[in-house]
Amino acid sequence: MTAKQFYDWQTSGGTDDVMRLVAALEGKDIPWCAIGGVAVNHWAAEPMVTQDVDFVVATDDVDRAIEALRKAGFQVEKHRWSVNFTGLSKVSFQLSTEDVYLSFPARAVPADVHGILLRVAALEDTLAGKILAWQDSSRRQSKRIKDFADIARLVESHPQLWNCLPAELKKEIEKPTGQ
Repeated sequence: MTAKQFYDWQTSGGTDDVMRLVAALEGKDIPWCAIGGVAVNHWAAEPMVTQDVDFVVATDDVDRAIEALRKAGFQVEKHRWSVNFTGLSKVSFQLSTEDVYLSFPARAVPADVHGILLRVAALEDTLAGKILAWQDSSRRQSKRIKDFADIARLVESHPQLWNCLPAELKKEIEKPTGQ
């Protein structure tokens, strides 16, 4: 079974939805990138299946992205700091509109995640986003625990990132050998 087939099986057809999202954004030349767990899966040594695709677009392109995804067949639900999209699979898509993420697309890199070609946030941006999520005390405990695990996965795969951790995380995450 290929990585793409496994992802598709885990998400009830999520590969098609993700590829449709990528095609819609790329077709309109909208600067964008995946953040969160999808980006972590690119940068970490061991990927994990996620049914969420968090992404951002450049500030001026939010409305164009919403329209492109609506035309591509996604259902749209607007919230204060995000726009959520649903397709035909179990995958949920969340376009973050928080200011902290809006510069990420300019530094995005091409990636193959679960056999799907897309753009992901740069390594340092991926870590910064995960740290912000982990520090958000309003998030559910289970989400914050996953964020912590994602941070640990990133540091294990890229030991130089340990130096980028805030003191509170340095107390919790083992310093990689050689750092």
